[in-house]
Amino acid sequence: GKPQRMAYLIITFLGFFLGLIAAIPIGPVNLLVVRRTLAYDPLHGFMSGLGAVAADAVYASITAFGFTALAQLIKGYSTALEIVGGLMLLYFGVRMYLAPPSIRPENGEEGESKTLPLLRAMISTFALAVTNPATLLAFTAMFAGVAGIVGQEASFYGAAFLVIGVLAGSTFWWFTLTTVTGLF
Repeated sequence: GKPQRMAYLIITFLGFFLGLIAAIPIGPVNLLVVRRTLAYDPLHGFMSGLGAVAADAVYASITAFGFTALAQLIKGYSTALEIVGGLMLLYFGVRMYLAPPSIRPENGEEGESKTLPLLRAMISTFALAVTNPATLLAFTAMFAGVAGIVGQEASFYGAAFLVIGVLAGSTFWWFTLTTVTGLF
């Protein structure tokens, strides 16, 4: 009924803000996205941001749908994931440091913007973001609070609307960040 639809709308808006909260903190992924936006163009930056959105989607889905067995599996390998994530950070950091400064070509000029395939930009950021098990813990904490705010019985529909909201909030952040950064 109408109260149910209103609850789903509230859940979606809460998910939107949780997506923003998850995406906004400045860290390696934000820095990578900003660098790609400045070095290539806003589209490359946005596609890189969508890699982080995909990682958020993985963790938000795991949390929202209650796949505790999978969460325990990830938790059991948190040291290995942290090592892989650290090695990736080191790799990206060394590549950024050693890369010559690039100046984005003016409109109409051919240049470097075609050298990083968009899908590769997205996948590499996804790989970096998904190796951070702290994201799973953050979503677990945030989603626990949402359950109390909405005050309705848990359902797969509610979980789906929450994840959709998270994806919308996170995507909004990456779009805004890359658009504004692209102005410079």
